[in-house]
Amino acid sequence: MFFQQRRKILVIGATGGIGSAMSRLLLEQGHELFITSRDTVNEQCASLAKYAEQQAQSLSLLELDLSSQGSIAAAFNRLAGQTDRLHLVMNCTGLLHDASMQPEKKLEDLEMENLQRSFQVNSSAPLLIARYALPLLQHDEPSVLANMSARVGSISDNRIGGWYAYRAAKAAQNMATRSLAIELQRRSKNTIVVGLHPGTVDTGLSQPFQSSVKPGQLQTPEQATQHLYTVINRLGSADSGKVFAWDGVEILP
Repeated sequence: MFFQQRRKILVIGATGGIGSAMSRLLLEQGHELFITSRDTVNEQCASLAKYAEQQAQSLSLLELDLSSQGSIAAAFNRLAGQTDRLHLVMNCTGLLHDASMQPEKKLEDLEMENLQRSFQVNSSAPLLIARYALPLLQHDEPSVLANMSARVGSISDNRIGGWYAYRAAKAAQNMATRSLAIELQRRSKNTIVVGLHPGTVDTGLSQPFQSSVKPGQLQTPEQATQHLYTVINRLGSADSGKVFAWDGVEILP
């Protein structure tokens, strides 16, 4: 069981719905936590810092902007000055929509800028995170690199189309996860790399689409993170390179 011992954990995107809930759960469980946000001077970061103090646990804040390779490199450089290892890197970020970007319903909705932004956050950034996290994951203890994936990134599961940018970017992320697993078999044998699908969670990402969710299938961030915690806890070396849903079932490519 991965979480049997106190672990050193980095949560990327800790101010989002899932990232914040995951950070609180990890603090409750007594783990040493490092968290990132594009802006660490905000209400959510302050709330997490106060919660860590209440739990008498360690919490360090790092600035990290996923749109900048320099920012990612600098964040991990600062992190390396605070610890010689990480046991888990949990990337809780993802981009489906925002004020200027919506999932495409047809080809005419495609815009180059939105395609580039989706790939930047959903597939390019996870690869760069892996690049700079690897030195801290390479040690003689079990370690995990987990990125937030999505069932809609499965090619075999795509039955209704649409959402071109998000689907393609998550599919690209899943391919990168597989390639990383192959490389890490040679370079960091104790490291498992996986994609995790949290299900439909009551966060800003899913809010515009919740009306189509069947009753009982919308999870709170706390429920989703508890499920993901359980999935990570049960991972073994044979799981590296795969994508798992919140219930532990593998999502096929």
